[in-house]
Amino acid sequence: MSLPYQGAGPAAFAGLSRFRGEFYSCLTARADALFELADAVLCADGPVRSLVELSLVGEHRRGHGGLYAAVARGGVDADRLRRALAEVPLPRTADGRLVLAVDVTCWLRPDAHTSPERILCHTYGRGKDQHIPVPGWPYSIVCALESGRSSWTAPLDALRLEPGDDTAIVTARQLRELVQRIISTGQWQNGDPDILVVADAGYDAPRLAYLLGDLPVQVLARMRSDRVLRRATPARQPHTMGRPPRHGGEFVFGQPGTWGTPDTATVTDTRLYGTATARSWDRLHPKLTHRSSWAATDGTLPIVEGTVIRLEIDHLPSGAIPKPVWLWWSGTDAGPADVDRLWQAYLRRFDIEHTFRLFKQILGWTCPKIRTPEAADRWTWLILAAYTQLRLARPLAADLRRPWEKPAPPERLTPTRVRRDFRHIRPKTTCPAGAPKPSSPGPGRPPGRKNTRPTPRYDVHTASKTDSAKPKTKKSTTPRPRRTG
Repeated sequence: MSLPYQGAGPAAFAGLSRFRGEFYSCLTARADALFELADAVLCADGPVRSLVELSLVGEHRRGHGGLYAAVARGGVDADRLRRALAEVPLPRTADGRLVLAVDVTCWLRPDAHTSPERILCHTYGRGKDQHIPVPGWPYSIVCALESGRSSWTAPLDALRLEPGDDTAIVTARQLRELVQRIISTGQWQNGDPDILVVADAGYDAPRLAYLLGDLPVQVLARMRSDRVLRRATPARQPHTMGRPPRHGGEFVFGQPGTWGTPDTATVTDTRLYGTATARSWDRLHPKLTHRSSWAATDGTLPIVEGTVIRLEIDHLPSGAIPKPVWLWWSGTDAGPADVDRLWQAYLRRFDIEHTFRLFKQILGWTCPKIRTPEAADRWTWLILAAYTQLRLARPLAADLRRPWEKPAPPERLTPTRVRRDFRHIRPKTTCPAGAPKPSSPGPGRPPGRKNTRPTPRYDVHTASKTDSAKPKTKKSTTPRPRRTG
């Protein structure tokens, strides 16, 4: 495992200073205020609860008016900042492979009626067995994962999904541009293992693998337990009449009688889950139809073969009854070592949830009541740059633990513990922001005059009227397996 905290000391200070200088160069308007705002996020005492309270942090030398003006009218060169994030040393697995996790997290804005481009976002935990849609701004975030017991990730890109976007196409374009940046910065070279992209069941894995087929990328994603895939076409017998079939027999996830003998089977003892049993079946593919994301495909639909892995564990740390996990990998001819490597890489995907929780609960990503989506994008890039500075400061931070917390070695410090000591690290690094100039507030609206230009209000983007006008059918009590891709 190549960890970013190797080479501490002057080299670590130099790397952190280099990124801070490049981050300042990415700020094209109100750079000083935005740069000090990111430092205030890192040096604040405790979690960030509101945007205005950051103006009281000592590292932010400007008033609350300049803070709001920087977020509302500042400028961030997102393309240059993306490249700066890709140039930072990235974590790798034991075989030198880069593992990227992609997922969508939502900035919920249910009461922001004056904010445009809001979409109904699926939420969890707001009712028993209920997925209540809440208006907000969904963001697709890509992070590089570490191996081993760690909650650290390396955020590399963030993209807000706009109304009407096709998630598969947008994610594929986002990953394509990221992989090209990784290659151009020298993070991946010819001869290195293919980059592994890990996703959850919300993504169409065969579609993603098809769109990224010309890149050194492999896709690993979870599939729903009601899917139906097809086997490879059997060899055609001599003197057989008729058109040759394109698909073999069915492989129904919910019917063990259709599975047959697995190609590989492994048993591993784990610390958290007990005995983990993994079985794999090679060269399975979905039977695609000209619907959903494949509707625009001209001609014959492709056959996207892959390996299906079924993972079973004894128990969960929470005590809940575990369910089998179905994984689909875009590669074929997987051996036992490949199967173990793949399901362990998928379990590391949940580290991105720790990053989202840190963004929202500690760094205050979703706390500001920002009106425009452009300002939300600007604030999002500040949060990603702040987290990257925490990652670069890992070997430099002291363990300022609370009396009830256990001591931790330097390589085991969590992002929250590194943030506690960032205030002492910051003066030893590059601080290019200039001192504020004296100014006086503007006159504002004269007293007693009403606002003659009210802010426009926007509706939440929902499905098109043609879709909503379709007659609703009664939901069947015996759902059938999904037989399409």
